[in-house]
Amino acid sequence: MTEASDFLTATRTFYDAIAEDYADRFRDLHAKLPWDRAVFALYAELVGVGGKVADLGCGPGRVTGHLASLGLSMSGLDLSESMLAVARRENPGIRFERGSMLELGHEDGSLDGVVSWYSSIHTPADRLPRLFAEFRRVLKPGGHALLAFQVGDEPRHLERPWGHPVSLDFHRRTPEGMAELLSEAGFSVRSRTVRAPEPELDEKVPQAYLVARA
Repeated sequence: MTEASDFLTATRTFYDAIAEDYADRFRDLHAKLPWDRAVFALYAELVGVGGKVADLGCGPGRVTGHLASLGLSMSGLDLSESMLAVARRENPGIRFERGSMLELGHEDGSLDGVVSWYSSIHTPADRLPRLFAEFRRVLKPGGHALLAFQVGDEPRHLERPWGHPVSLDFHRRTPEGMAELLSEAGFSVRSRTVRAPEPELDEKVPQAYLVARA
């Protein structure tokens, strides 16, 4: 098994195991986080009503559905078929497909936006340039990327969530480092937002949101 397929397999196995518990735990998260809602509203306005946007690493489709409610033409992509089953069930009007963010099925310049909402956190650092190059490839000139991730230098290793016999690494990043990689991939970073962790949500580190223009 190659290193690339190893981390993809580990990510898929992890989320296949926890999909229903994850969806239940984070179902109402946006209601508790005005920062998320503000960033989504900004992003939707930048892309424009009807803009074609792919939610990459969409999980149970929570973000996909919210952005669709703001007027964007959304689709979702995820490695985990169990997560996609939840997404399809809860968002019946949106198309969801299984696949990898590193190899998107979209044609060059075919999208107005891509979203990576806490989904690049499982991609090893040496794969990020390829990931962001793929984001840039599928975006039209002037298209926008939205990324969210935990801030830090050390990964978090999560064992047996909700009692399931799986584990996974969650890579934390710095906004400066991610912005530099996006710039190298052909993006102009337009907005950086970093907020303090929310103890009520058991967050341990700051959270970052980047908006970048192709």
